[in-house]
Amino acid sequence: MAKAPLVVLAAGGTGGHLFPAEALSHALARLGARVALVTDTRAVEYAGGFPAESVHPVPAATPSGRSPLKMAGAALELTKGLFVARRVIKALQPAIVVGFGGYPTVPPVLAASLMGVKTMVHEQNAVIGRANRFLAGRVHTIATGFAEVGGLDGARAAKCRQVGNPVRPAVIDAVSPYPDPTTGPLRLLVFGGSQGARIMADIVPPAIQLLTPEERARLHIMQQARAEDDERVRRIYAGLGVAAEIEPFFKDMPARMAASHLVVARSGASTIAELTVIGRPSILVPLPGALDQDQAANAAVLERAGGTIRILQPDFTPRRLAGELSALISEPGRLTALAASAKSAGIPDAADRLARLVIEVAGLKSHGDA
Repeated sequence: MAKAPLVVLAAGGTGGHLFPAEALSHALARLGARVALVTDTRAVEYAGGFPAESVHPVPAATPSGRSPLKMAGAALELTKGLFVARRVIKALQPAIVVGFGGYPTVPPVLAASLMGVKTMVHEQNAVIGRANRFLAGRVHTIATGFAEVGGLDGARAAKCRQVGNPVRPAVIDAVSPYPDPTTGPLRLLVFGGSQGARIMADIVPPAIQLLTPEERARLHIMQQARAEDDERVRRIYAGLGVAAEIEPFFKDMPARMAASHLVVARSGASTIAELTVIGRPSILVPLPGALDQDQAANAAVLERAGGTIRILQPDFTPRRLAGELSALISEPGRLTALAASAKSAGIPDAADRLARLVIEVAGLKSHGDA
């Protein structure tokens, strides 16, 4: 009996890249394909639970900063990764290699392209990232999370096929009707990721201080805070008598998102995908300083759809946030409308759409039910 075809997924660095790859892996299994993961060496330790028959570490680095020495070091590491990836792909003989952005995907996707293996990338953001932009001219297809993706010229834009951003099974399991914001506590979920938790600790508690006692009494806050911020965040909420759960990381984030009435967060592609699939209103604060301003573009798409309130970081002050919270508390109908608009922008079957596109580009036959 012939072996099922093998699809190599190239993803690493952050959960923003690994989460959609994980969702795709489950969808490909339903279509009868096998999956192997190629990732960077630093991501191997937390890729142990990834649904793949094998995991292959490949050296990679992100060219950053202005130091010629650092740039040369990154180039050397990527070159080493190219040779390692070539050996891995030669041994695995995959039908296709699918990259999920970030420089850890460059060696395996580039090696596959040079070897004549079919390739594609998935771009989660509304502006194409540098690694995917570098690979765009070499791959057959660019799958996208958003209908329009900035940073692509005509020839590369013609390769784009929107499928949405795949979300983890835990997100699909968490999908539920929006809870009534007019009764009981108003649950506020606050998180920012590794680069965003500090700003949330600096701004959100002081904003809560500016609310009236009656408004504060309505709130139940769930906030991710780094260890160094934990004590001061707890102290402020305790002093105000506000019910609050403070943790460095919520392992059950999809369930907490589903239980919330409002989310305050950064606007990474995975966060927006989860907000729209579950259908929850949000106040989004794009991460500033990114060369591509991808988070600002992501949040702008959801803002135009009516599903979020976007606040750029220079404007994200305690007074501005307190004003937005006060208005939403007094007009719960706006929360319900924001939730409905967010939900309408979601693509819950993105993983299945992407899986079918992978099978199509690879020229394979589907044997499953995705």
